[in-house]
Amino acid sequence: MDFLRPTTWDEALAAKADQPDAVPIQGGTDVMVELNFDVRRPPALLDLGQVAELREWSTAGGMCRVGAGVPYTAVIEELGATLPGLAQAARTVGSPQIRNRGSVGGNLGAASPAGDSHPPLLAAGAVVEVESRGRGVRMIPAAEFYLGVKRSALEPDELIRAVHVPPATGPQYFSKVGTRNAMVIAVCSFALALHPRERRVGTGLGSAAPTPRRAIEAERLLAAELDWDAPLDPALLRRFGDLCARAAAPIDDVRGTAAYRVHAIGVMARRTLTWAWNDHLGKRAA
Repeated sequence: MDFLRPTTWDEALAAKADQPDAVPIQGGTDVMVELNFDVRRPPALLDLGQVAELREWSTAGGMCRVGAGVPYTAVIEELGATLPGLAQAARTVGSPQIRNRGSVGGNLGAASPAGDSHPPLLAAGAVVEVESRGRGVRMIPAAEFYLGVKRSALEPDELIRAVHVPPATGPQYFSKVGTRNAMVIAVCSFALALHPRERRVGTGLGSAAPTPRRAIEAERLLAAELDWDAPLDPALLRRFGDLCARAAAPIDDVRGTAAYRVHAIGVMARRTLTWAWNDHLGKRAA
């Protein structure tokens, strides 16, 4: 197995172009587990840990650009106010050691349905910046990035450079069910983001379908019927939860049954919308 270790972005793109079957490593928290258990044995590893620009983030042009190598710890400590939903999800990832190594870019690259960063990225309307040496930069909406279980829209010669996330303009929440309280892969998860200026609500479901996905019909329901100046209608809240649950298409596995996941998605949808709505009305009253 070859081990490639570029120190600049151009070198990384060149290495991926020359050896498209090389598997990128950012923090290695997913890839190394698979290697250790002999789940995969790629011909080459492409270590991106020395590419400094991937560990940078910035806010410009109304978007927060998070480099693919920005670790979860930085998201929590430096971007908590700007991207609260993503920061909440980051807090649930593994242990402090894993949060210091793992990154949103790495999570995107793995494209696991259970990845914790995917639901808040979907709810916020994030866009993934990818690049290849030959074709340049592509911007892929998060809703179009996930194609199947651990399959993404990345072409063989492309690398993830950053993810662009709109700064929060309203309350955001992330909820996760696991078989224990920490160091656990999600049985299922749910993210919600209020966008008051646009009078809409974004959603994201995790570990509840072959890919992370939005609850489109539930979002449309709230766009049509939600009164942004009034308390939350209990009947509307129930319908929202039901539509979110219907958006799920889970399986039975060692972590939970499909029926439980469907039920849990509905519960988390109602809870997160209630929490976010209370924050929204509280801010208006203040």
